[in-house]
Amino acid sequence: MAQNITMEDFEALLAESFEIDTPQEGSVVKGKVIAIEAGQAIIDVGYKMEGRVELKEFTNPGEAPSIAVGDEVEVFLDRVENARGEAVISRDKARREEAWDRLEKAYAAEERVDGAIFGRVKGGFTVDLGGAVAFLPGSQVDVRPVRDAGPLMGLKQPFQILKMDRRRGNIVVSRRAILEESRAEQRAEVIGNLTEGQAVEGVVKNITEYGAFVDLGGVDGLLHVTDMAWRRVNHPSEILTIGESINVQVIKINKETHRISLGMKQLQDDPWDAVEAKFALETVHMGRVTNITDYGAFVELEPGVEGLVHVSEMSWTKKNVHPGKIVSTSQEVEVMVLEIDSSKRRVSLGLKQTQRNPWEVFAESHPEGTQVEGEVKNITEFGLFVGLPGDIDGMVHLSDLSWEERGEEAIQNFRKADVVKAVVTEVDVEKERISLSIKALDDSFSGAVEGVKRGSIVTVTVTAIEEGGVEVEYEGAKSFIRRSDLARDRADQRPERFNVGDKLDVRVTNVDQKTRRLGLSIKAREIAEEKEAVEQYGSSASGASLGDILGAALKTED
Repeated sequence: MAQNITMEDFEALLAESFEIDTPQEGSVVKGKVIAIEAGQAIIDVGYKMEGRVELKEFTNPGEAPSIAVGDEVEVFLDRVENARGEAVISRDKARREEAWDRLEKAYAAEERVDGAIFGRVKGGFTVDLGGAVAFLPGSQVDVRPVRDAGPLMGLKQPFQILKMDRRRGNIVVSRRAILEESRAEQRAEVIGNLTEGQAVEGVVKNITEYGAFVDLGGVDGLLHVTDMAWRRVNHPSEILTIGESINVQVIKINKETHRISLGMKQLQDDPWDAVEAKFALETVHMGRVTNITDYGAFVELEPGVEGLVHVSEMSWTKKNVHPGKIVSTSQEVEVMVLEIDSSKRRVSLGLKQTQRNPWEVFAESHPEGTQVEGEVKNITEFGLFVGLPGDIDGMVHLSDLSWEERGEEAIQNFRKADVVKAVVTEVDVEKERISLSIKALDDSFSGAVEGVKRGSIVTVTVTAIEEGGVEVEYEGAKSFIRRSDLARDRADQRPERFNVGDKLDVRVTNVDQKTRRLGLSIKAREIAEEKEAVEQYGSSASGASLGDILGAALKTED
C-alpha cells in the first residue's frame, strides 16, 4: 500500500539532505589535493566544493614543503562559499586545532613536545609546536644566558610546556627545563663515578675573582683561588685561561647539592714540609713583598712560603708609620727569620734586624762628651729633640739648655728646624734614649777655676750688692757670698758696707762643676787665718790675748 508523503515531510527530508551534504563551517574537514599552481594547492573538500591554500601553510619551520597532487590533507573550513564560488579553507587553522588537542594531552601528562624556534619577539622567541604558536621567554632558552640564538632557530627540538590557556590562545614553553633535566641525569652519573682524593682532568669553563669553574665531563667543579697554588694568587687569570685543560684533585663532593670542590696545589709538593730545614732561625734571606696591610707586610721567601714582617719589626726609627711608607709591593727585601710555626704555617720575619741598631752605632761613634750638631725636630714642654746621624733623635732637657737662664725661659730662644750644637751626656741603647746638653758647650767655668781647690784663698771683685749678700766675679765666673759668710762678727755681716768694684779676699769652700758655682766665704777666711795665727804665735791659754796674737801676726805680715 503506497504511503502518502506530505509537503511538510518533503521539506524536512530536503533540509536533512542539505545538512548531510554540506559540511559545518568552522570545523576541520578532509580534502584531496587535485592541483598545485601559482604557489597554491587546490583542494577538493567534497560536497562539490574546492578551495585554495598557500603552499607555505604546508611547511613546518626548518623543513621544505612536502605536498603533492593526490595527497589527503585536513583543512579548516572557514566559509562554504566566497565571492569566487569557492570554499574558504586554511591548513594553518586545521593544524592549530589539531595541535591544541595534542598539546593539551601532553601538558596534562607532563610530556615533552617537539617544536622549532622561528621568530624573535620582545622578551623571548616564538616556537611552532606543529601548528600552534608558543612563547619561549629569554630566561628559558638555556641554563646560562644565550648571547646568540641564531644556531637554535628552525631547529627541531623538545620543549616543556609551562602554561596553557586555549581560550586566550596562550602557550608558554621552556627549553631550559629539558636541558636541566638531562644535565641532572648526566651530572648524577658523572658524580657517581667520582671519589674524594681522585685526580681527574678537566677544562676551565669560566673564571671569576674567587676561582674557576672546571668542566669534568658534564659536571662543573669549583677550583677556589686558594687551592690553585701554594703561593699567593691575586687573581685566577694569573695562572689559568678559559678552555685550558688542567689536572685537578677532587677535594670534596656534597652528595645533597652535587657541588664539587677541586684543588690543583694538592697534586704538588707542599713547600711547608721543608721550611724549618731551609729557613733556620736568625738566618737572613731575600724575599719579595706580596701584600701590605695596616699591621705589616707579607714577604714571599719562595713560591708557597710567605712570612709576615710585623710593623714593629720594620724599622728601628720609624715608629707608628704605615708599612706602605717603608716598603712597596713587589719590592725585593732582605729579611731575618725570627720565628717559625709549621703547624699554623706562619713565619715571623724582621726587616730591621738585617741592619745594625742605630743607637748601638751612635754609642760606638759618639762617646759621652762628644760634640754633635743637628736640626731641632720638635719642641716640647720638657725640652728639645735634635736629629742625629742614623735617623735618630737626642733630647736636650730644659735643665741642660743654659747656665744663665731658667729652662722655661731658655727654650723660648729655639725654633723648629734650627741647627744647634750640643754635647752627648748619656746614651741608653736599650731604652733607645740619647741625652744631650747645650749648656755643656760653655766650658769657661772649668777654665776659670782650673787649679782652684777647696780651701784656696782667691781675690774676687764685687759686681752687685743685694739684701741677702753680695754677687762677686772670679775670672769671669759669677758667684754669690751670702750675708752670713760676709764676716766672722755678726755686726759686720752687712752687704751695704761693701761697694761694687771692691776687691775681696775670700776662702773657697766648694767647687761645683755641675752647677758652675764656687762656694766663697770671707768668714771662713777669717776663721782660718785666726786658727793659723794661734798655731803659729802661741796659745791664748799661755796668757797671750787674742789681740796680742793677731797683732803680732799682722806685724809679721806687714
